[in-house]
Amino acid sequence: MSWLNCFHPRPRATTRLICFPHAGGSATAYRDWSALLPESVELYGVQLPGRADRFGEPMPEHMSTLVDSLTEAMLPLLDRRFALFGHSMGAVGAYEVTRVLEARGIGPAKLFVSGATAPHEAGERRKVSGYDDAALLAELSRLGGTELEIFAHPVMREIIFPYVRGDFRLLENYRHRPGPPLRTPVSALVGDADPVVAPAQAKAWETLTASDFSLTVFPGDHFYLQPQRARVVAEIVQRLST
Repeated sequence: MSWLNCFHPRPRATTRLICFPHAGGSATAYRDWSALLPESVELYGVQLPGRADRFGEPMPEHMSTLVDSLTEAMLPLLDRRFALFGHSMGAVGAYEVTRVLEARGIGPAKLFVSGATAPHEAGERRKVSGYDDAALLAELSRLGGTELEIFAHPVMREIIFPYVRGDFRLLENYRHRPGPPLRTPVSALVGDADPVVAPAQAKAWETLTASDFSLTVFPGDHFYLQPQRARVVAEIVQRLST
């Protein structure tokens, strides 16, 4: 069982960037980022249960269970400067891991939250996990970013839909717990045509940190970061240098 995948090890890197995937995503969502990062930054992709090399492992029902297990797995990597990046569901996970780490006296250099409404503003979530296959496919199509042609094959739906539903169930069960603001600087990123979160909603992350905050809006929908990969990585590198 491996929670963290490093695609291009850089033993001399001074900073580690740990990236959390969207619902239905895997660590490989960030495979191509390594080549765009300087040699000083080593990237790790979070591999959640139920997919890829963790196929068949059950997804936890509650965010706190996931966060506790993932935090323990991350600890050996935190012997040098590090930052967290999360997209969509991954932004919530990265935020909650940051809260746990700060409580232990370990803080990221930066928390990047992408394509996500601030958790204290999210409200009641639609029960997407209970959708039948046709409705789930329609929801994934609305969000974009997924190679929808793979779902034309019933076998692929049988493989993928269970962990997609598990991810959505995790979000549906999540409730933000009030607490002190983060000490970690937060950078929010969002697409200008995102059907899930508007730039004004992304700005609400600012209230969750007592440190610096930035908001960057890119052209694109919920998965703006795929066509805008180079610009997104450049933004991360620039923010890490300040």
